[in-house]
Amino acid sequence: MKQPEQDAARPTMADVSRAAGVSPTTVSLILNGRDGKISKATRERVLATVADLDYRPNRAAQSLRLGKTSTIGFLTDEIAIEPFSGPMIAGIHDLAWEERSLLLMVNTTRNPTRLRTAVHDLLDRQVDALIFAAMGTRQVDFPDIGGSKVPVLLVNAFTPDGRLPSILPDELAGGRAAVEHVLAMGHQSIAFIAGREGAWATKMRIQGYREGLEAAGHDPGRHPIYLGNYRIDSGYELTLRVMRGKKPPTALLLGNDQMATGAYLALARMGVRIPDDVSVVGYDDEPIAADLTPALTTVRIPFYEMGRIAAQHTLAGTIGQLPARTFEPCTIIHRSSTNPPPGE
Repeated sequence: MKQPEQDAARPTMADVSRAAGVSPTTVSLILNGRDGKISKATRERVLATVADLDYRPNRAAQSLRLGKTSTIGFLTDEIAIEPFSGPMIAGIHDLAWEERSLLLMVNTTRNPTRLRTAVHDLLDRQVDALIFAAMGTRQVDFPDIGGSKVPVLLVNAFTPDGRLPSILPDELAGGRAAVEHVLAMGHQSIAFIAGREGAWATKMRIQGYREGLEAAGHDPGRHPIYLGNYRIDSGYELTLRVMRGKKPPTALLLGNDQMATGAYLALARMGVRIPDDVSVVGYDDEPIAADLTPALTTVRIPFYEMGRIAAQHTLAGTIGQLPARTFEPCTIIHRSSTNPPPGE
């Protein structure tokens, strides 16, 4: 049986230049955004010809000529199964796509051997840079890449010695923003049901909470802190414990939105109304925050922005100019779960 004829060979830059009546150099300058001295009419004619011929640059040839592959190696730990992974990946991908670069992504599942193998595999594929992103902000032991000149950037992670630049959420400012929000509404009795003990985010948020209280003239020791596990169950159990005390607070700050969901369940069981009887503030701005009734006031972590900024420095070749830690702001998202305290 006769095989179908092969499609005609794809058009080349020489084909574009002939059809547009310009030199191949002019086509190259326009396609690479270095056409400042080329007239608008010529630029439009070349781009129209590119569209008509359905011309696509030969990436392999460009890589050999420019010494770069326009590819970013993107390594993760458990990010693929976390609800926050989408915004972070989108932030990196969107800018990479705008700049005609692509991601090669590997999920290492917190396996040091797999991480080391993935790093060297991506280097063998001649990526222009490596980005490593963790989900829970934490210290990482990133493999030594020896004499490789490929830059490495960490997102939501950091090394103990600061040898690799990191982009991190400003969790201290986030903890402070949460308490300042309820203080500004007039709350004097506040409790913080924080997350997992020892977690970097927990420690930073607690520090911000204490600093916010001190700045407002409050003694942090008079505003209790309870440690949970970042899950619904501890939010539920600790809220029951706090609200059954001798003097329940008028404002509850929770370590994350999952714990805040547990707090909603506990308060409903007790017949305590949000925000009429007690105001509730979560943390993370997960999708569930806006779906709760009443909608949850929370602190937003800028995952999308962190990813986009990482891509900006990667594509601009400025990773080496970054400090050991760059912090992106965590901001309060005011919804319906916070009001002035009862009686005001």
